[in-house]
Amino acid sequence: MHQPYPAVILLFGAPGSGKGTQGVVLGALPGFFHLSSGEIFRGLDPDSADGQAVSEYTSGGDLVPDDFAISLWRKQLASLIADGSFAPDRQILLLDGIPRNAAQCEMIAGDVDVKLVLHLAGNDHEPLVQRILDRANQQGRPDDAVESVVRHRFDVYQSESAPVLDHYPDDLRGDVDPIGLPGEVLGRVLDLVLPVQQRFLSDAAE
Repeated sequence: MHQPYPAVILLFGAPGSGKGTQGVVLGALPGFFHLSSGEIFRGLDPDSADGQAVSEYTSGGDLVPDDFAISLWRKQLASLIADGSFAPDRQILLLDGIPRNAAQCEMIAGDVDVKLVLHLAGNDHEPLVQRILDRANQQGRPDDAVESVVRHRFDVYQSESAPVLDHYPDDLRGDVDPIGLPGEVLGRVLDLVLPVQQRFLSDAAE
């Protein structure tokens, strides 16, 4: 059966919860494609109007405005489909960083078919704050290097992004403990993701 829209797994969780790490690992597996809003934003030419506009928001720990963020995301998704990098009839799209709030959930509703909201659900944010600061030093990411900005991102997450979980039905949501070795977390993630892939492949074969 043809998928009318890309089948999607939303990777969701607080900053530093490992969405990007798990998304990259899953995206390397056959049948998945990882698309991160952070990578889209960081991949913009910093001298372009779009790149400068994004930098103004992210440098202070704030979210890129909804219309602008979704416009950039749609443009990137269309480009990936057009050049054959992403094949919606054969791959599940792993979305990391989109949607960030309930309004964005509504905005992308006509673009995607959400199969799972994979929630990396840590209760203690302190290990995640330290993880982000360590990552900034290791990867040279200036947007992650200032502790006050990082903590502001958690405040923004609680007020703006956490309500996304209430937007989708409970039966689409799967919670995973993000603390532990990456392989341990991956095992927990696969327990939820693989059944979705099996159903997707079965539907595509019909």
